[in-house]
Amino acid sequence: MAEAKIDIVGPADIPVIADLYSQVFRPPRDAAFFRRRFQGRCNVLMLVASLYGEPAGFYIGFELKPTVYFSWFYGVANSKRRQGIASQLMDAVHSWAAEQGYESIRFECHNQHRPMLHLAIARMYDIVGIRWDPDRGDNLVIFEKSLTTG
Repeated sequence: MAEAKIDIVGPADIPVIADLYSQVFRPPRDAAFFRRRFQGRCNVLMLVASLYGEPAGFYIGFELKPTVYFSWFYGVANSKRRQGIASQLMDAVHSWAAEQGYESIRFECHNQHRPMLHLAIARMYDIVGIRWDPDRGDNLVIFEKSLTTG
């Protein structure tokens, strides 16, 4: 497993997040998309994972409600996958959210994103539901993990 350097980044780094997002997901998104999405959100957390000084992955999340933190996106560049970067990002988020007093973490994942489904199960997330995604015409699996019970 490669040892990634994980940094909390701020609004000035949204273009880096947008670039990494667009390497991983479709359709690509620009910085303005993320700035709009963050409006009115509490406790936005953005992380960038770097390998050898080069951005390799990212995380974006925000408060869903006072006790629940929502992981909006995890992403690792295709060329940097299978090196433990997503696991390291997830560990960093869990630590940060627990330090902030959140009791659980929630995220949603499309069924075709199998590596993320496997990671969630390996990290002891529970499947707590499904939700229809009208934009993609597909279901999302909803995962949640308690931060207070290990």
